[in-house]
Amino acid sequence: MRDIRIPLDGPLVESRFVERPNRFLLRCRVPGERVVQEVHMADPGRLRELLIPGRRVWIRPAAGPGRKTRWSAVLVERPDGEGVVSIDTSLPNRLIRFALERDALRELHPWRLARAEWAHGRSRFDFLLEAPGRRPLAMEVKSVTLVEGGIARFPDAVTARGARHVRELTEMVGSGEFEAAVLFVLQRDDARVIEAAPGIDPDFASALSEARETGVRVLGRRCVVGLEALRLGAPVPVR
Repeated sequence: MRDIRIPLDGPLVESRFVERPNRFLLRCRVPGERVVQEVHMADPGRLRELLIPGRRVWIRPAAGPGRKTRWSAVLVERPDGEGVVSIDTSLPNRLIRFALERDALRELHPWRLARAEWAHGRSRFDFLLEAPGRRPLAMEVKSVTLVEGGIARFPDAVTARGARHVRELTEMVGSGEFEAAVLFVLQRDDARVIEAAPGIDPDFASALSEARETGVRVLGRRCVVGLEALRLGAPVPVR
């Protein structure tokens, strides 16, 4: 398998999680800083099993117009302490785009990347793929961080937007004009299978089941996550 990886923008600084005042803000203790630092959090999921007081969080300096925080969260320590989990929601799409540009996802061959952030109807989808003699394929990428007993589950919080996108993909396949896929990207390497989480979001689970029955491809890939890079791993079954 080809080595498909993207570097993590750094340098990363190891901090300790204190609290999460809201979905998009963490407070962490940073070496050399007298006061607890506010850290931007891009992942709106609950992450309750990951964000525990005292757990290590790797952050990077962030600067730019309009920024209210000096830092952005990138990685968090796994509960078993044996690895890290990516919590930067921009990374899965960057990695998959990089892989598509190199035709490195054999489960999607012969389609090739035609467009990212493709607008169709009321929505914007992550990717549009094209292949000679085939219908265009619309694809959504979902970042998975929740793992329980070796089983990855999505979502970890209700996602009305995610369910709507899946239903729109189902409608596109049903129209006969498009093919479609949902690609779950596991942001850690300690799960053997990915499942929908009906106990958390029954509407999304129902939408995904209907999509698969209609012909939407439901795919999974794991990532190998390190402190310097995010690497595309092997396919993971989705059930």
